[in-house]
Amino acid sequence: MSWLHRAKKGVRIQRTAEKKELPEGMWTKCPGCSDIVYRVELDKNLWVCTRCSYHFPLNAHQYVDVLTDAGTFEETFRNITSLDPLNFRDAKEKYRIKLKKTMLRTNLTEAVLTGRARLHGRPIVLGVFDFSFLGGSMGSAVGEKIARAGLDALERHSPLIVLSRSGGARMHESVLSLMQMAKTSAVLAKLHEARVPFISVMSNPTTGGVSASFASLGDVNLAEPHAQIGFAGPRVIRETINQELPPGFQTAEFVQECGFVDLIVSRGEMRSVLHRLLCFLCGSEQEEKMLKPEVEEPPVAEEAPTREADPTPSPPDVLGTPDETTREIGLHGPA
Repeated sequence: MSWLHRAKKGVRIQRTAEKKELPEGMWTKCPGCSDIVYRVELDKNLWVCTRCSYHFPLNAHQYVDVLTDAGTFEETFRNITSLDPLNFRDAKEKYRIKLKKTMLRTNLTEAVLTGRARLHGRPIVLGVFDFSFLGGSMGSAVGEKIARAGLDALERHSPLIVLSRSGGARMHESVLSLMQMAKTSAVLAKLHEARVPFISVMSNPTTGGVSASFASLGDVNLAEPHAQIGFAGPRVIRETINQELPPGFQTAEFVQECGFVDLIVSRGEMRSVLHRLLCFLCGSEQEEKMLKPEVEEPPVAEEAPTREADPTPSPPDVLGTPDETTREIGLHGPA
């Protein structure tokens, strides 16, 4: 009997249930292992793949939640934004228009988010880059915010932590963006002289002028696993030297072997590692000063001699005053 013919007649064919459509955004594909991962599980694991430990990118506010105590972050210098001194225009639109669109889309005024927070109860000054803001590029306002955050840490004698995730200097501002490399490095030199700790955390990617300046000048340089760290891209280097690059070139592991990164830390352990480093870098006297609440001393009842005010005003601090390439705006963005 042919298997093409049914042995019994009248067999009822049961129809399968209709295909159910899954809601969009519940699953995502891991770029590291190509596995389909449940987004809720990723969120619980700080957006690190449980199979291959691939670190998904986070925005600035998500990094703040990972690194600091809940509810302790206070943003500073939000009213600083870049101008367009070169009247730059790319193939699509003007630079000033692109800035306004990016501000509305990211709810940030610049590519770096600065503020004061606490880490395991210890006061810190924090700066976090957001790659969604023009690739996290460092313009004049970004350099100004990093410099002011450094001066704030110097004044408060609090450790400075900067998490970098940037493509380098901002091409829209030409040489003005390159000047921020020296500006930020000068502030870090003041912190070093005052023995105020500065810890640099490099995420994926940290390249260009950011990696060539303050991102590599930390008392301790940390990096996330497999993060791309370097100055120029691999393709540019390969075409320049006309040689094949070694495997794993410009990854955090490769840079650590060359001595430019001190420690590679997973995102889930970053907060505890930063706490241990700060306990080591801050001396006992400095630790007591930072953890002890400030108490205002009562004024001394003594009349001070009066004198006429000097009509000549003192010159402003260069690092603490915005130049012609930056401006201070209201809390709701530029007009």
